[in-house]
Amino acid sequence: MALERHSVPAPKPPVAALVPLLVVLLLAQMAVAMVTTAVQQTPTIDEPVYVGTAAEYLREHRLRHNPEHPPLGKLVIAVGVALADPYVDPSFSGDQGRWGRHLLYESGNDPWRLMLFARLPVIVLTLLFGLVVFVFARELAGAAGGLAALGLYAFSPDVIAHGSLATLDVPAAGFVLVSVWLLWRARRRPRWYVPLAGVALGAALATRMSTLAAVPVLVALAALSVWCARPSAEPRRRALVRAVAGAGVVALAAIAVVWASYLVVDPRLRWAPEQQVPVVRGLRGLAVDLLPFPRAYRDGMRIQFGFENQPWQGFLFGRLYTGSLWYYLPAALLVKTPLGMLALGAAGAVALLAVRRLRPAAPYLLVPGAVLLAAAMLGSRDLGTRYAVFVPLFLAVAAGCVLAVRWRWTPVAVGALVLFVAVSSVRTYPYYLPYSNEAFGGPEKTRLRLHDSNVDWGQDLGRLADRLRERYRGERIWLVYKGSGVPSSYGVRAADPREVPVRAVRGLLVVSDSASAKATGRLAELIDSSRPIDRVGHSITIYRR
Repeated sequence: MALERHSVPAPKPPVAALVPLLVVLLLAQMAVAMVTTAVQQTPTIDEPVYVGTAAEYLREHRLRHNPEHPPLGKLVIAVGVALADPYVDPSFSGDQGRWGRHLLYESGNDPWRLMLFARLPVIVLTLLFGLVVFVFARELAGAAGGLAALGLYAFSPDVIAHGSLATLDVPAAGFVLVSVWLLWRARRRPRWYVPLAGVALGAALATRMSTLAAVPVLVALAALSVWCARPSAEPRRRALVRAVAGAGVVALAAIAVVWASYLVVDPRLRWAPEQQVPVVRGLRGLAVDLLPFPRAYRDGMRIQFGFENQPWQGFLFGRLYTGSLWYYLPAALLVKTPLGMLALGAAGAVALLAVRRLRPAAPYLLVPGAVLLAAAMLGSRDLGTRYAVFVPLFLAVAAGCVLAVRWRWTPVAVGALVLFVAVSSVRTYPYYLPYSNEAFGGPEKTRLRLHDSNVDWGQDLGRLADRLRERYRGERIWLVYKGSGVPSSYGVRAADPREVPVRAVRGLLVVSDSASAKATGRLAELIDSSRPIDRVGHSITIYRR
């Protein structure tokens, strides 16, 4: 009797079998870095507002606070807030900043626990975006390119820093990247991927209004993808109609997601803003009126334009100024992006333009990020690279494309630069927010060149409390703190040195670095006449008087 033959699947090559393991390891180290950061940091300036608004969505199902940002990102945060199940005081009334602080510090809730739970959904979302970075780069440059891109993403200090916070910057940037990736895939299967790309774009618009700048680009890319997917025998006029229809599908799907995010909060779309909505005239006012979104979204845009008209202070390379500098964001990114990522990102952009098989991907990877960066550069708030946190996402995917260049030394050079980025990132652990690269002195020197969310966003109040308790117990504390945390809730008993004569300030003077960067008058005199003796988290300086 003949033996029956069974086909045995060929074993995977050893290198290919390692790819899933390496992906898991890279994302695992990123998760550890983000969770550690989330556990150790106190609330940054914006977080209490978002957490308080998320709790309000859960309790009241009303649109009231924080209209300048759409609801979706806060609904993501609300998942963690719901799991933490904090007590929400129904009798409290106040603006969004006071509401968030009241929830964290005055309602009997544990601020450490509540903030950790609020940050966890954003951490999970950031890790999922890492998978998109890997798959996108793998489709363009193979598994090695995907791993290189994921390595740069997973070790990016800016992504780790803001991906571990209950804020909206990384979610909005990630949704834009997902939309671009889906549009790239739509070149082969537009029926499935074009609507999904619209959903992802809508998620970005429903998280941060700044992503509106990407809408014309992504709509045009949708038309391009449908056009490229046309059968060779299809008449050009019909193909053009299909391309326009594809662009329309993306736009309609995005609009539907924005409306859905508001309806999830309140099916009746009640809108009673707690703050004054400015009147916006001219072309801006006309553009806002024409937006096909709920009134709350349009009023939020008006509030954003009101912010843009305010005189914001900036700080760049030791210079304090009022207004904005068009080159602020490129300069800040040069400081805060790892050198290896800068080199590989630039090489990746060249590869996208120079390598024939990569050229079709160039509009997808280069144009959306460039348009978003240009729009951010026109803003009036020079407050941090978080306004351009989409740059490392697109830069990572572009960097992976370098491995499509078939030169003998390419894999070695790419591997060495990715390793350089990893070492630079690990060295700053767990102080990712004040990171700057080695060319600018590392995280300890960031305060000399940048301020606000680039270095000191209020995140080290808990670490300050530990330091004072360990080394300076019983000493008189004078505190100038920039943040939303409440010092007394962490055991910091301090007075404001700006409210008494200079000669009365004796003991320890503790100053947030952003306050030092903007110091004038009495505070500048106090700092100049004091001796620095300690540093906390690269964001707070302790002086002896």
